[in-house]
Amino acid sequence: MKRSRILVASTASIALLGTSACVTDPNTGEQKVSRTGIGAALGGTLGYLLGGAIGGDAARIIGAGIGGTAGAVVGKQFDDQIKELDEQTAGSGVDVEEVGDQDAILVRLPDGVTFASGSADINPGFYTTLDSVADSLIKYPNSLVDVYGFTDTTGSTALNQRLSEQRAQAVADYLAAKGVARGRLATRGFGESYDQLRVKTADNVNEPLNRRVEIKIIPISDADVAEAQGQ
Repeated sequence: MKRSRILVASTASIALLGTSACVTDPNTGEQKVSRTGIGAALGGTLGYLLGGAIGGDAARIIGAGIGGTAGAVVGKQFDDQIKELDEQTAGSGVDVEEVGDQDAILVRLPDGVTFASGSADINPGFYTTLDSVADSLIKYPNSLVDVYGFTDTTGSTALNQRLSEQRAQAVADYLAAKGVARGRLATRGFGESYDQLRVKTADNVNEPLNRRVEIKIIPISDADVAEAQGQ
């Protein structure tokens, strides 16, 4: 299993050391770095992960129609979902991690495989993996889903910000097209803000962690629903 718990850290960036696996770009056959096994260190540098849902959760809970059996998401079903996601995405380079203590599930799509440089078009070879993510979100419907986009530093800051937003939106649109309720999805682009994050590969080369998208699945409990409804 490649799950790891993400803890809060005080720094905004860090050079990451660890063993990395490789995945194959479905279009070019080129080997790319997968960050299997280093999720805890990476996640700990990113304070946004432990923040609330994009735009707040109350209106989104109501808009997404979450209720009734929401409490079942927390606990065993949370464990079931993260375990199934981990198994279904095995070998794709996707990292599936627990944020906090069942606060959220983070699905980190692999750098350099999901998108080509300068592009917001999802590589067709990655559709099957995203289909698995969509299937999981449909099977476990009582959660909010935040999609974050990132870029490298090639090009202007403004261009990269727009590209990161487009990448996040492209993934959200794909999930919605596969049947995930649009009301559950929200997106945010971080541009090149975290391009300084790197992992040292087996060849002792610092590989940037960019051109990626992260999907944060935030479970909603009965108490969350009641608070949203003002009960």
